[in-house]
Amino acid sequence: MSDTARISIADATDLISDALMACGATQAQARPTAIALVSAEAEGQIGHGFSRVEDYAAQVRSGKINREAEITVNALRPASMLINADCGFAYPAIDRAISELVPVAKEMGIAIAAVGNSHHCGALSLQVEKLANAGLIGLMFTNAPKAIAPWGSHQPLFGTNPIAFGVPRAKVNPLVIDLSLSKVARGKVMNAKKQGKAIPEGWALDAAGNPTTDADAALAGTMLPIGDAKGAALALMVEILAAPLTGSAFSFEAGSFFTADGVRPRVGQTLIAIRPNSDGTGFADRLEELLTAITDLEGARLPGTRRLAAIQASKADGLLVSARYLDAARALASGSKS
Repeated sequence: MSDTARISIADATDLISDALMACGATQAQARPTAIALVSAEAEGQIGHGFSRVEDYAAQVRSGKINREAEITVNALRPASMLINADCGFAYPAIDRAISELVPVAKEMGIAIAAVGNSHHCGALSLQVEKLANAGLIGLMFTNAPKAIAPWGSHQPLFGTNPIAFGVPRAKVNPLVIDLSLSKVARGKVMNAKKQGKAIPEGWALDAAGNPTTDADAALAGTMLPIGDAKGAALALMVEILAAPLTGSAFSFEAGSFFTADGVRPRVGQTLIAIRPNSDGTGFADRLEELLTAITDLEGARLPGTRRLAAIQASKADGLLVSARYLDAARALASGSKS
């Protein structure tokens, strides 16, 4: 029997939505979540795709994800807003943030939305791309449960704390950059654990601070930051933008994204939308000059090139997903708790 199977994007979205609703999530929560997970899977971010379904389902059942969450918006200033996700899924709250941000940023030139009391938000690329498709430059920051140690320590304190950037381009897809501040996203380590696979050396340290290729030991230890001390400093910057700015939990206070028990994560996400100048600075043309200068160099490519190719392939051929993950989602959708 093959370890993988293909499923169309539409069928995958319906399947995940049905699985989450079978566990008690409302359609308003389940559908945006399913769209986000499938979109992440389609662009090759498998650690933020089908691998999360069982974890999400268990947390809905246990109440760690609030199935009755009521998203509220508090406009603090003309161009800033605080959005309370009410410990529900992150994706509906982020959708609300983007819907509020776009018109304000277009009018004011810049706007910021702080999403508090939130949950795992998967691939940030999906969110900044929405802003870029609306003609805006998008920035996004989020914290996550502790996984990275301050430089010089091996005790985790910061999350992998990803950042993302999206910018619109004339006549072609936006430029999108999405990166974790650990050398790889922690979801890839969890994915390896679930599939019984080793991880490459250089991804993580065990609890004693030693290099490890064992996924369990890595999850009990720390993720290595990109750029060593510089990456740890960036993780601190994102922690400040995502937690105290949104009124959310610090990474060292946040409950796990992976387990059904324990305290709720209550992490934060901050989104910034900027309207490119249209007053004679020639932003669009100058941007293309820069990107062309990059692609004209032998061997160089723009960030996100592989992502776009993966999305196109997924649309044409469907998603190639772990058969175990598909079976688990189908069991959940049918009402089975096994």
